[in-house]
Amino acid sequence: MRVAYVIGTVDGGVGEHVTMLARGCAQRGAEVTVYGPAQAGGRFFPADPPAPPGPAAGFVPVEIADRPRPARDVAAVLRLRGLLADARPDVVHAHGLRAGAAAAFALMGLTRGALAVTVHNGPPGPGTAAAVYAVLERIVARRADAVTCVSADLAARMRRLGAAVAGLAVVPAPASWPAGPPDGQAVAAARAGIARPGEPVVLAVGRLAPQKGFATLLAAAARWQGREPCPVIALAGTGPLDQALRAAADAGGIRMRFLGQRGDVPVLLAGADVVAVPSLWEGQPLIVQEALRAGRPLVASRVGGIPDLTGQDAAVLVPPADAAALADAVLSVLDDPALADKLGAAARARAAALPRQDDAVEAALDLYRRLASPAPAPS
Repeated sequence: MRVAYVIGTVDGGVGEHVTMLARGCAQRGAEVTVYGPAQAGGRFFPADPPAPPGPAAGFVPVEIADRPRPARDVAAVLRLRGLLADARPDVVHAHGLRAGAAAAFALMGLTRGALAVTVHNGPPGPGTAAAVYAVLERIVARRADAVTCVSADLAARMRRLGAAVAGLAVVPAPASWPAGPPDGQAVAAARAGIARPGEPVVLAVGRLAPQKGFATLLAAAARWQGREPCPVIALAGTGPLDQALRAAADAGGIRMRFLGQRGDVPVLLAGADVVAVPSLWEGQPLIVQEALRAGRPLVASRVGGIPDLTGQDAAVLVPPADAAALADAVLSVLDDPALADKLGAAARARAAALPRQDDAVEAALDLYRRLASPAPAPS
């Protein structure tokens, strides 16, 4: 089977997901090529990757822009069209609405394979971006042979537009998670770098962008300033809101440690008293899955695919953008060791039922086989 993946400008979560699918399918015998911006190729598909042994996925640069740029968009579609016409894949799997629309236009008029599109993100707030998102949704709904989504609300939205929704995408956390608990000395050192002895640590991890809701976390923290001992927020990640969040924390006198990009998230999780995920919208966020695996008490927004990951018992779920509810939930866990223990046990039980990377690859291959099978002759 020949499989072509099409990506646009992707962040860590989507890029890691496509990398996992591409490598997994290649290692199971598929001929895999990924098309996308050179920047994404350099990050996720380097020329000499430290990849597992076995067949690898090829990468071909196609500069699909992250926002409407008519001349560049036309050039990207034409280049992609020529590449797909030569490669003649059985299935084209695009990730994201921009990549999906580009692939749909590139395949028009070709004797082509099937087009699958995975929708990874919810609609933005009001404005030009929302109008563009709506147009891309309609293109994908009308042109794709199958659409998968990372949350049930996105699937319902695409069905209303007439898309052939093929269910939820399986987006597991990376398989590199340690088999056992992190080293105790490393955990103690990480915690000592965040808070003084006896101070609770509230951990948040993610890209410093509006969707992640870290401004709500700051507003929640303002409500517990003055408590003794005062909870300290540890925020791991980088992004466009870095300076704005630092300024807001300084202005409010909020105990917050900006940790930057970290490669020791399992250690940070082991040292946290509560993990907070205050996102305005999420699909199947990796940090939620990682917190469940670590058995940590979790407070998260009731949005997107988060409730499906946590179930009813493995997290305290609160409305998005509600600082008061978020603060109350965090403090309820910190003030009630029995509740914290109950959440941790439920998290570990829930993690045991989460899909793994092999499940995601097999689900994708099953979809590709169904799409590539010739339709039965009409009776």
